[in-house]
Amino acid sequence: MIDAPDEHIRPRRLEDFIGQEELRANLRVYVTAARERGQAMDHVLFYGNPGLGKTTLACILASELGVNIVSTSGPVLERSGDLAAILSNLGRHDILFVDEIHRMPVAVEEVLYPALEDFAVDVMVGQGQGPGGVRTVKIGLKPFTLVGATTRIGLLSAPLRDRFGIICRLETYTPRELAQVALRAARILRVELAEEAALEIGRRSRGTPRIANRLLRRVHDFATVRGAQTITRTETDEALSRMDIDPLGLDQMDRKLLDVLINQFDGGPVGLKTLAVACSEEERTLEEIYEPFLIQCGFLKRTPSGRVATPRAYEHLQKSSVPERS
Repeated sequence: MIDAPDEHIRPRRLEDFIGQEELRANLRVYVTAARERGQAMDHVLFYGNPGLGKTTLACILASELGVNIVSTSGPVLERSGDLAAILSNLGRHDILFVDEIHRMPVAVEEVLYPALEDFAVDVMVGQGQGPGGVRTVKIGLKPFTLVGATTRIGLLSAPLRDRFGIICRLETYTPRELAQVALRAARILRVELAEEAALEIGRRSRGTPRIANRLLRRVHDFATVRGAQTITRTETDEALSRMDIDPLGLDQMDRKLLDVLINQFDGGPVGLKTLAVACSEEERTLEEIYEPFLIQCGFLKRTPSGRVATPRAYEHLQKSSVPERS
């Protein structure tokens, strides 16, 4: 049962969704108002770090509204005709979910504007020149709701961003919220998980439900091989240690980045390109995957001169001294 797809453990109702209390309360109001008016819900934009539940919330909205959902992503919509075909096939009040909407091409984005405001798309038909040549035909659409998801809202153009009537930011989760996520998933997957073990998983999940569910699966793998019927705190500690995930959720690469910064560059400042070479990793990977969590934990600072390790990083890695900087 532990290898069941994520869809089996995704909540399908707002009351089953853990965390994001204020956001869920507001969404409940918007959903109820749309149902009572018999109208399509206003367009919604979810933004926040990866793995916080943006896709799950889009599916929940469709379930709560009793409509169908069609899912795609920004990079997939290469041509304006692709989007026009999807929009023309939507049913009344259906939801179109576009993940990574910030990566949608500009030409496709421009086709979306009249669809969002007037529920119509302009399509070019015909060929050649003269009266019977290429012309624009306006095709009416059934009222629908666009739900966009992005991890980088700053990359959305202002005209597109302003067409969303509901903009929601998803926050990172607390360890206790993540423990509830792990306990819920364990019940669905029929795994015996002690509360102390769930809390330990929550502490090491970097504030992200997706990581909590992944760690639950891997901890269960270790427990299964050891013949344990219940995942205890001890089993969890041993499994996560074997996976090189420390008590704060830092993995091997996180610690390597800090170790290189401290030991090879005296704590910095050092440029991203130099740090990437020293870590044998791509610049974009460091900047987008590893650095954000280290900054949130207070281990790393980005300065105009480069990356700098904080005193807390020295303490966590048990390094003795912090170099003085003028």
